[in-house]
Amino acid sequence: MPRISLWKDGAHTNDYRFFDRRMKEMFTIGGTGINVHKYLGIASQGGSDPSQPNYSDPDPLGIQDFLFLENRDRIYDQDVYNLRGIYSVSDTDFDLSQFGLFLANDTLFITFHENDMLNNLGRKLMSGDVIELPHLTDFSALDESVELSLKRYYVVQEGSRPSEGFSPSWWSHLWRVKCTPLVDAQEYNDILNVLQEDSDGNTTENTLRDLLSTYNKELEITDKVVAAAEAEVPESGYDTSQYYIVPTDPLGNPLEPLGVNADDTDLNADNTDSTADARRITPTNSNAYSGYLVGDGLAPNGEPISMGTSFPSDSQEGDYILRLDFLPNRLFRYSGSRWIKVEDDVRSKLTPGTGNTQMDGFTNNTSTFTADDNTTATSRQSLSDALKPRED
Repeated sequence: MPRISLWKDGAHTNDYRFFDRRMKEMFTIGGTGINVHKYLGIASQGGSDPSQPNYSDPDPLGIQDFLFLENRDRIYDQDVYNLRGIYSVSDTDFDLSQFGLFLANDTLFITFHENDMLNNLGRKLMSGDVIELPHLTDFSALDESVELSLKRYYVVQEGSRPSEGFSPSWWSHLWRVKCTPLVDAQEYNDILNVLQEDSDGNTTENTLRDLLSTYNKELEITDKVVAAAEAEVPESGYDTSQYYIVPTDPLGNPLEPLGVNADDTDLNADNTDSTADARRITPTNSNAYSGYLVGDGLAPNGEPISMGTSFPSDSQEGDYILRLDFLPNRLFRYSGSRWIKVEDDVRSKLTPGTGNTQMDGFTNNTSTFTADDNTTATSRQSLSDALKPRED
């Protein structure tokens, strides 16, 4: 009489099939329905970049970008597959133990019957597949403007065989996947750009991206943060408006800012320079401060200033005007015979792309240059363009 053994040298015996049917029945009875959007592969790149190969047919095991190891342009099956899965439902709590606000327990570990998954999907669930949990659909959104139900999508990150899925015959019957919530990203355009239907089955103008994406809200938050930053630090560079500049003569001797007036006790009949139209003396050396972006287009010492696109014809010596037709705006002082440039208003907002800061000139440089071989290229290039792989 042969010895009793549940292991039959790698063969799927009747014992294996018995355990497999019993486990599948448990998923049929107690599992929840899960819709699967099958990941097919990446779209053809149509280029000659060695780091981005072209695939004649979509390959779910292919890699789009060997340099960054990313699959950005993904293709998903238009058919939706239905499976049964089991997972432990837990509360999604906010974690306040660290800086900021984090969600805890938002990762799901869902178990599927392996043979049932192979028969319906054609393969095991893998990284990139997107699953929808119908039982988590929210039919009563807090936003009253949303008339459609809010579905819950997750992305499969990895899969493995769980320990509880092994039967006494030493064969595995289950497949467990790790899933994280779906986010609005380029990888899932095939799913997010699909028009949704209302409760009556009519196609609406809303896509899944419009319902699930937080892009608009995050953009609004960013704009508020930028506005607050500009209010706290309105302009770049250094503020020199609080400093007083002493007016001097051509030899550097200090002059009386108030000019000649009735309070001067040194005046006598020999003073021939005093006239009835004596006025304040403005400093000719108003551009006395040098540094990183100190020009603000304001007259020194709080002197009055006029603005316009042309010089006035009735100006007196010491008058200031800010020419708005210059870019950046330019401040001039009238010397009695000509208008002398004082400074340019180079203190701009700190928002990138709005001024003459180092960030605008380097980080956000939009200019072009001509190389030695007479080819024109942009000064700012992405890392993937600057570090192109070359064949040996």
